[in-house]
Amino acid sequence: MREIITLQCPTCKNRNYSTTKNKKTTTGRLEMSKFCNTCRKHTDHKETK
Repeated sequence: MREIITLQCPTCKNRNYSTTKNKKTTTGRLEMSKFCNTCRKHTDHKETK
């Protein structure tokens, strides 16, 4: 039931990270604070398909 997702930076729109999530327990979109290499700062990366 785990699905591979990609995380996208909201400011520069780069897809920097990929991770997995459990579709059964986490039904909403995932949002994590990650470091963006192009922005050179921590931003809240959001899940994309």
